[in-house]
Amino acid sequence: MEQKKLPNVTIAIVLGILSYLCCCFSAGLGGIIMSGIALFLTSKDEKLYRTNPEDYSNYSQLKTAKIIAIIGLVLGVLSLIWTVYSIMKMGGWEAYMEQTKELLEQYGIEE
Repeated sequence: MEQKKLPNVTIAIVLGILSYLCCCFSAGLGGIIMSGIALFLTSKDEKLYRTNPEDYSNYSQLKTAKIIAIIGLVLGVLSLIWTVYSIMKMGGWEAYMEQTKELLEQYGIEE
């Protein structure tokens, strides 16, 4: 019998890598969401692999995807914590919005 590949491994790796990039944007929320989806997909494939391990050939890639997703999740959470800390240190949400508005006016950008 020919071995098959687990169905969600490639997309989990792609989502894990994208979660690295999204950690820098949207206060880490994009990274948390993408790595969360990747972890869900890897756990789904892990259950599939455990039912018939001899049918699938790319379990090592699944482990790699899971590690990438966990690292992306940790980076996303750290980015979110840093963003919240920075806003609180600045004086709260109102002060943050006021500074953002002043910067926009300084550069001549209309809201």
